[in-house]
Amino acid sequence: MKIIYTYTDEAPALATHSFLPIIEAYAGKTGVDVETRDISLAARVLAHFPDLLTDEQRVPDSLAELGELAKTPAANIIKLPNVSASIPQLKAVIKELQGAGYAVPDYPEDPSTDAERAARSAYDSVKGSAVNPVLREGNSDRRAPASVKQYARNHPHSMGKWSTESASHVSTMSDGDFRHSETSVTVHDAAELRIEHAAPDGTVTVLKPSLPVLAGEIVDAAVLSKSALESFLAEQVADAKAKGVLFSVHLKATMMKVSDPIIFGHAVRQYFADVFAEYGADLASVGADPNDGLASVLTALTKLPADKREAIEAAITAAYGTGPALAMVDSDRGITNLHVPSDIIIDASMPAAIRSSGQMWNADNQQQDAKFVIPDSSYAPLYAETVDFCREHGAFDPATMGTTPNVGLMAQKAEEYGSHDKTFEIAAPGTVRVVDTATGDVLLSHQVETGDIWRACQTKDAPVRNWVELAVSRARATGAPAVFWLDETRGHDAEVLRKVRAQLAELDTDGLTIEILPVDEATRYTLARAKAGQDTISVTGNVLRDYLTDLFPIMELGTSAKMLSIVPLMNGGGLFETGAGGSAPKHVQQLVKENHLRWDSLGEFLALAVSLEFLATSDDNPGAAVLGKALDDATGKLLENGQSPSRRVGELDNRGSHFYLALYWAQALAAQTVDAGLAKVFGPLAERLAADQEKIVGELNGVQGHSVDLGGYYYVDKAKTDEIMRPSPTLNAAIAQF
Repeated sequence: MKIIYTYTDEAPALATHSFLPIIEAYAGKTGVDVETRDISLAARVLAHFPDLLTDEQRVPDSLAELGELAKTPAANIIKLPNVSASIPQLKAVIKELQGAGYAVPDYPEDPSTDAERAARSAYDSVKGSAVNPVLREGNSDRRAPASVKQYARNHPHSMGKWSTESASHVSTMSDGDFRHSETSVTVHDAAELRIEHAAPDGTVTVLKPSLPVLAGEIVDAAVLSKSALESFLAEQVADAKAKGVLFSVHLKATMMKVSDPIIFGHAVRQYFADVFAEYGADLASVGADPNDGLASVLTALTKLPADKREAIEAAITAAYGTGPALAMVDSDRGITNLHVPSDIIIDASMPAAIRSSGQMWNADNQQQDAKFVIPDSSYAPLYAETVDFCREHGAFDPATMGTTPNVGLMAQKAEEYGSHDKTFEIAAPGTVRVVDTATGDVLLSHQVETGDIWRACQTKDAPVRNWVELAVSRARATGAPAVFWLDETRGHDAEVLRKVRAQLAELDTDGLTIEILPVDEATRYTLARAKAGQDTISVTGNVLRDYLTDLFPIMELGTSAKMLSIVPLMNGGGLFETGAGGSAPKHVQQLVKENHLRWDSLGEFLALAVSLEFLATSDDNPGAAVLGKALDDATGKLLENGQSPSRRVGELDNRGSHFYLALYWAQALAAQTVDAGLAKVFGPLAERLAADQEKIVGELNGVQGHSVDLGGYYYVDKAKTDEIMRPSPTLNAAIAQF
């Protein structure tokens, strides 16, 4: 078995240039092979267009390769955070690659030729959550390692104080959304389905000709009404103005890559309703698409005549004055909550606000109470209940709060995150229906109007069974209650619950506390236990898995990057994920400006340790087990000594943190008594690194304070980046000679 270490994007990729040589050197001493696979956004784009590239430019489709590996017992994959590209990000990487001489095509907005349709199909397969569904052939086990949790208790991070007078609140739809329209069915036998639109005159348009399903698979369908959404958003704009709170929208346009950009676009239109009412045709004439955000609209304005452009800009300025204040992503640069859809990813933006007294930043760079607009009500109660709880009970205390690990149903594209190819913006009134191709039976159907968003979702039987088994296993291992966040009144959850109850009846649950609660009750139950210092296992579907494994870690640990994320693959392999990358773009910007990378590789350290343990068991390699245990010890010492990256230039950054990890790792290996041979091998290295400590840290910190050139953002120059991320000749020589 080999360890496959993924090369991804932004700050995690930069950190790989520094950390990977250390991994390879140390692992090699125990006979462990470490290989890399490039699954960055740029590499994924290039892999789709080999015929347009030179021999030297072609790259393999590493994601497809790893997807096949993940289905085998030989899989041991360490997966770093990657860009889940929005349309603006995808266009940016295309432009960068073209500028570097790669003849990839433009993104076709309205493809009209076979070549354009092929290019659009290729790009659509790259954008959004293209990586995770391919690799996640297992369910999720995410938890805070004991050493990390203890460190957070010993050194609690700052938490903003809450006021009982806080006006911050969550607003969500009470009708007309996905939650309230969802219908669901479990398919008895394997079948092939199709999705079609039937017009009132009987004309049938096939939206998806083939949707294979397995026996026991759950299929859901739901529709979000355009008119209900528009009314809801207009009401929230007016209400935010009346209440004097910031208007903010919270979606996940990167993962829900079809539905959420459309919803985001409606939010832009409603906030700037007068602008689009008067100038909508002008904006459309230059391709201004609010689905891509206000920034895209402003860029498109440059294509209009000066007088028209100035009139629209004036109207936008007027809208700011008459509407509610907008929450800001970057107050200094004037970037609002409505500028770029990928800037306001809900599972990052909501925990940040909750940690900051329930407030967001306004245009004056001051914190202010906010209206958190989460249109679909499927999971909005998670945040609504948390905001209400903090208003009543105050901020959580990291020094005393309990921990909330998560067992998440995500295998084989489970639930909404796998629904991109089954989500449609409806072009005309009629009925959308899911039909059994063989029998003609209609399984699910919805009346729709023009502009509605309709989606179908799938959840296979085997992942659900595996998920329940994993939850029971974790409950028995920890003694903590396991709470299934499922709502009997929701179509999808009702079908899942039938499987959950049947599976629980087959398992040994004696002595365990197993609860089944809807989202609002599960949130209150878990928050109360966390406040009291008690641990609770959350057992959730795919989207809540994503939301909870940011919300609770950010409150508990200060960041979700410190979570241990294990995916026991269903066919016996292992996938080890390394935490969130939401702040990665700002880290890259600082590196380019100041040659200081504040990305914390703690997630990589944690994932590598369990990957080595997994390999040790699979390959009967005791040396790998010693290596993993020593890495855990080194990580604990790094935390206690406060040698994680600093935010400030001139102080220890990611590269310095890697050095100390290498030092403590070598010292732990030299001191351990399980494997005398390894101790003897690592002893001289430990002594050398300790002796050269001051010199190495001086070399690493001394290069900071100046701008650097990576040769690209999405597709960096590897040689330049190696030089930037490995600036200590002394450390480089020690690792190379070892």
